[in-house]
Amino acid sequence: MKTRKKAASSKTLTPLALELIASRFRALSEPVRLRLLNLLMHKEQSVGALVAASGSGQANVSKHLAILKEAGMVGTRKEGLQTICFIADPIINELCELMCSRLREEMEHKAAALKATVKV
Repeated sequence: MKTRKKAASSKTLTPLALELIASRFRALSEPVRLRLLNLLMHKEQSVGALVAASGSGQANVSKHLAILKEAGMVGTRKEGLQTICFIADPIINELCELMCSRLREEMEHKAAALKATVKV
């Protein structure tokens, strides 16, 4: 199993910084918001397209987009009558890739362990 080096922080975070970080993670704590971000990572989309693709209602999608926008993760612009949404903070793509890679590693490790314990 790989060991990961811990990144050393040169500074102790202030209470305000910790609250801002917690706020960002709270914005990511809802599966509907993660689904919306996942859809937007592929391409910019209108709110209507996000409603159709997410399977959630218009009001629900709008509420979650507002939270993501407030957190600085999603941006919007008007194109005629449509509101187009996009990923405003590219670190979101990196964060999601990091998490997906880690989950993939964990699942592979668990599958290998299970395979080793179960002889067919």
